[in-house]
Amino acid sequence: MISVNPCSPEIPKARLEIEGMNAYSAPLEGRRKLLRLDFNENTIGPSPKVIEAIRNITSEEIAVYPEYKGLRKAFANNLNASLSLGSIVPNQIAIFNGVDAAIHSIFYAYGDRGKIFLTTTPTFGYYNPCANMQGMKIIEIPYEGRSFNFPLNQISLSLRNLKPKILIICNPNNPTGTSLEARKIIQLAQESPQTLIVIDELYEAFLGDSIIPIVNFDQTPNLIVLRSLSKTSGLAGLRIGFAIGHPEVIDRINRVTGPYDINSFAVTAAFAALGDQVYIDNYVAEVLKARSWIKKELSKEKIHHHLNSGNYFLLWPDQNPIAIEEHLKTSGILVRNMKNKHLIDGSLRVSIGTTDQMKLFLDMYKKAAKLLH
Repeated sequence: MISVNPCSPEIPKARLEIEGMNAYSAPLEGRRKLLRLDFNENTIGPSPKVIEAIRNITSEEIAVYPEYKGLRKAFANNLNASLSLGSIVPNQIAIFNGVDAAIHSIFYAYGDRGKIFLTTTPTFGYYNPCANMQGMKIIEIPYEGRSFNFPLNQISLSLRNLKPKILIICNPNNPTGTSLEARKIIQLAQESPQTLIVIDELYEAFLGDSIIPIVNFDQTPNLIVLRSLSKTSGLAGLRIGFAIGHPEVIDRINRVTGPYDINSFAVTAAFAALGDQVYIDNYVAEVLKARSWIKKELSKEKIHHHLNSGNYFLLWPDQNPIAIEEHLKTSGILVRNMKNKHLIDGSLRVSIGTTDQMKLFLDMYKKAAKLLH
């Protein structure tokens, strides 16, 4: 007979690092059928060729495990064609279930308890949880001044003196739009061979200054570049991301990645998206046009804002930001509140879509500001 312990059962303890951390969280529900200006996604959806490719997926493609070799080659060809290069090869590319998974795998492969993770602040919020999982010491260097300039001197000094295990630079940075010239990034890597330097280029299409055209991974094997098909190609819901680097580094990251993490639907969609570069180029051009329009209008209306690179900007309402955010939501528009974010508390981050979408946003924003005045 099994005896029953009257005491409550003890919950199994996770690793010390996990017990002491909070999960990274972002609003995930209730975003459909609204104008999504909160997560910097493509605001009009993917190429029609992507939809057609998904509709044509066969039962066999669903029943068998996905294959990735051809996708690595297709992504390499896309990079080489768009950059007028011929230097990126498939074994320099790793594929992930979104760039979030790439970041996690990089920390899993190269992070180490007690070692230093260096980054900037404010920046993408998922870097720190990944460092925390590995028990790393986190050092954040703030962006500088009212223009959020890149803290190059402080980063360089920290690399020399602290010799961090990993440095991540989001370029252009989310949410400030701050960018660092590609050649200066290469110089940082050459001066700091002991540090794995990860360049998050998810928004590079809206900047136009990638390190890919000028990097030689044989000379700077401590550099990794991250790319995604979420921001330009409209595949955020299917989760597909890439890391580009030296083959030996890519091999180490692949060792901690599941063999079939990316599903066949995402692979099929990625092939179709990469095969329609005209759609991507046209969408990026439309966003850049809308960015110029909204920047001019915000200045004309004397609305406090910061708009640099990327497909997003920061806006500081005179009224309560939470009230503005909620009012916009009732009008069918989502924006992201930067509450408690270092240096930008009190602001809203607004994604940039098409010019018509920006006109709708500005109209609704002015109505909300007037109502809440």
